Amino acid sequence: MEGHVEMGERRASLDNIVKGRHGEDETDSRSVDDNIGGGASGEEPDSPRDEISNRRKYSRHNANQIQELEVFFKENPHPDEKARLELGTKLSMDSKKSQLKRHEIGKLKEENDKLRIEHIALKEAMKNPICDRCNSQAIIKDINIDEYQTKIEHDRLKNEIKRINVLAKKILGPSVSLEGSMASLMENSDLGFASEKNDFGSINIVDTASPLEFDFQNNLSNSLSVISPRPTVSLANEDVTYDKSKLMNLALAAMNELLRLAEIGEPLWVRSMDGGGETLNLDEYARSFTQFIGKRPVHFTTEATRAFGTVITNSVTLAETLMNKSRWMEMFPGIVGKTSTIDVISNEIGGSRSGTLLLIQTELQIICDLIPVREVKFLRFCQQYVEDIWAIVDVSIDTIQEGSLQCDIGNCRRLPSGCIVKDMPNGYSKVTWIEHMEYNETFVHQLCRPLVRTGLGFGAQRWISTLQRQSEFLTVMMSSLDPTVCSSGQRNIAMLAQRMTHNFCAMVCATIYNWEKIQSANGEYARLMMRKNIADPGEPIGVVLSATKTIWLPVKQQPLFEFFMNEQMRSHWDVLSNNGVMQPTVHISKGQNFGNIISLFSANGDDSNANQNSQLILKDAFTDSTGSLLVYALVDSLAMNVMMNGGNSSSVSVLPYGIAIVPDCYQDYSGKDFCSGSLVTIGIQKIVNNSPVAKFSAKSEKLLNDLISRTINGIKTAFKCK
Repeated sequence: MEGHVEMGERRASLDNIVKGRHGEDETDSRSVDDNIGGGASGEEPDSPRDEISNRRKYSRHNANQIQELEVFFKENPHPDEKARLELGTKLSMDSKKSQLKRHEIGKLKEENDKLRIEHIALKEAMKNPICDRCNSQAIIKDINIDEYQTKIEHDRLKNEIKRINVLAKKILGPSVSLEGSMASLMENSDLGFASEKNDFGSINIVDTASPLEFDFQNNLSNSLSVISPRPTVSLANEDVTYDKSKLMNLALAAMNELLRLAEIGEPLWVRSMDGGGETLNLDEYARSFTQFIGKRPVHFTTEATRAFGTVITNSVTLAETLMNKSRWMEMFPGIVGKTSTIDVISNEIGGSRSGTLLLIQTELQIICDLIPVREVKFLRFCQQYVEDIWAIVDVSIDTIQEGSLQCDIGNCRRLPSGCIVKDMPNGYSKVTWIEHMEYNETFVHQLCRPLVRTGLGFGAQRWISTLQRQSEFLTVMMSSLDPTVCSSGQRNIAMLAQRMTHNFCAMVCATIYNWEKIQSANGEYARLMMRKNIADPGEPIGVVLSATKTIWLPVKQQPLFEFFMNEQMRSHWDVLSNNGVMQPTVHISKGQNFGNIISLFSANGDDSNANQNSQLILKDAFTDSTGSLLVYALVDSLAMNVMMNGGNSSSVSVLPYGIAIVPDCYQDYSGKDFCSGSLVTIGIQKIVNNSPVAKFSAKSEKLLNDLISRTINGIKTAFKCK
């Protein structure tokens, strides 16, 4: 029976081929007959009787052509090829191979007759089909097209499972087999698969029947029961071990959710109040998605945002950046703090980052001392779907249990978050970024809670804006812009500015270094912390004291940033410049925005300090819709001259201070004005003793408190704020 069904399909296909070939043959035959009949010669009928006649007299050439040909061949009976071509052009005649055409037409007619006879024979055979096995009459059923397509899709998914099984064996060892468990899930789903094509071209988003989108905690033991022995991962400084197969399944489930979150629009996503991105509808999310990492703790708050952007880089480069710890920190200097890779669970495949699975521990931050850093331990999984589309997903491992042990959730956890990157023809990339986190809001100061809730603090829009700004900066640095500085000197200045900004963020967020708290922040005083530098040549040796304070001002972010960028207004707030006139010497643009710039100034103070004239001030500034940052540092002029001429920047000592500005995200009672004010964080560092073993003194404490107070009073006076 199956053989005759297949034979029937072949006959139907052959039937269509015969019909099409027969139609083409008849068309060609008619065309040739028309030409033979004189249709191409341009000859007009001699009389009405010729028009009525069904059979017209054959004449290949008209009278004028015949006359010209006779004259020519009388003069030149044996013309060469050139003469024949010239004559043909003159008489509008081309070389026709009628005899060859008639021969070809005859062969086509014979072939057409054979096909017609075979077609008739096949039609007769289909009327009375005979089974090859039992020689009895066969019954051919009508084939359901939808069912046929479903079977094809089913076979494709089976092949995909085989590919995943090969990948799992490479990762977890040769004894691992996921094929049987995945196949059982497919059979239980009754072929209920569906795929959708989204804005990213070829990504197939598997629907709820997908084997990758099952309840992780409930189905994990069934789907992985065949895995033995169990490779494990032991976390640093923690007596907790995890099954690698669980981590792999968690990563696959997170990737599936990320792709679905990127695909679906309203009502799952709604426009944010600031217009810069989208916010997740939590009720719709709860109805549409299965929680596979456990329920949200009662005291936790959810923030989930999505943003889109175009970036000056390709997908492969961006994937490599996100999977490299150092490059990731450099790309997001104001967001990513201290980071470490705990384990490489899955290595790259075929020389690319596709298939890499990392276990990472990091600190995510906002440059504000009133918002604690978010310490999170998560998986990062990278996958290339087609040549120009990559996806990178993060997901916390805090809820995976092994026996009676469970990792502490801490102050936050990361639900499936990440980005999908698609290459564009012009060398740019289209990026969709999704941030989905749950955090303990009780640790966040009341003044900053609206900022965090809206997602401008840790949300997708901030990641996209930072990625765009840094990618533009890296592109600009490929060319030399300032003729007064060599290209290597510009790179050295940029590296020094980057180190300076990284140091300032670590000071405000109290990360990386071993800080000792001296004074807690309150309504009147700043937060004071102390640390000791014993051997780092990148900053002064001795006891470092820092002061940080955040205030609210009824001024929007952009006017505030322009005020601090105006060098004529520096004397109002920069107490460390000694009220000196700032003379710009070097400007390095970091992009199209005028506020994204690295500058070097000479500081001519109004005091009699002889050392002042040997000091320069380096400034690193950037801004976008999510916030602004200005970082300064006094640098030695001799060391800068060496560095600008190609010397090493790591030996230049800097101790930065600066200002961070973020919108307050408050909304007035009318609901019309959003972000009417700003949160301004001032951070100052100072060497209070050149000996790293010296003790802290009350005099130093008073000095830093006075510096912060004078800076804040100067800013408030300039804006006439109380």
